Amino acid sequence: MAASLALPVDPRVAAMARAIALTHGDATRAVLFYGSCLRTAALDGQMLDFYLIVSDYRAAYGKAWLAAANRMIPPNVFPFAHDGLAAKYAVLSEADFHRLCGVEADTVSVWARFAQPSRLVWQADEAAARAVISAVVRAPATLMALSGAGDDRDPLDRWRRGFALTYGAELRAERSDRSGSIVDFDPDYYRGLTGPALAAAPAVPGDLARRWRGLRRRGKAMTLARLAKASLTFAGGIDYLAWKINRHAGTAISIRPWQRRWPILGALTLLPRLLRSGSVR
Repeated sequence: MAASLALPVDPRVAAMARAIALTHGDATRAVLFYGSCLRTAALDGQMLDFYLIVSDYRAAYGKAWLAAANRMIPPNVFPFAHDGLAAKYAVLSEADFHRLCGVEADTVSVWARFAQPSRLVWQADEAAARAVISAVVRAPATLMALSGAGDDRDPLDRWRRGFALTYGAELRAERSDRSGSIVDFDPDYYRGLTGPALAAAPAVPGDLARRWRGLRRRGKAMTLARLAKASLTFAGGIDYLAWKINRHAGTAISIRPWQRRWPILGALTLLPRLLRSGSVR
């Protein structure tokens, strides 16, 4: 996984990562690139996904309320633009990143993403790189632990089952087969990782089905909480939400002026209709 994290990326991605790192000064420890743009290498007209890892929330922000929001409902998410490309980046402390990649995490959002390939595109120093690697390697082991044993004729079946469970634990706009397509996009990566991830998988205390019921309840509630918080930190957040749902669910949602003025209320009024139509699950 360390070798995978170190693979080169498009120079424009590296330049954007450096620019993101500068926005939080000496608190920045590392920047990770992940998601659909990494898988497809398509950058123009897309929204690139980054995680910014910081030493401490208070040190990362000039405003105490942003630090408090990041600590209570991690992560904070911000839009970013550089050299003609658009992105969003999520902020986590080193401690929270390590915790949320592990089996003790109370939501799936971080470890589900970093069980997939990612790239370490900026680091403050070697100690920062080691901290990121030690966190990221926990993610596939967590997925293996929580996916549970099954009648898997192919090692990839366990990955598909694990990602399907994580998609069910968040409000998502992607197609129902999206979790399987992630695995099928890079099957060699997951095949090579299966043995080490299973060997490193920690024991899960208690009943696994009960654990997933709790993860689903908390995950969907946290999705709503992050949406509400993003209306304060993410300019144009409701337009991004509509763009993403339209892109993945094939809908044609348009945002009205009043919904931009009151984005929390606007998003909440959209939600029941999206749930009824199956656009968001």
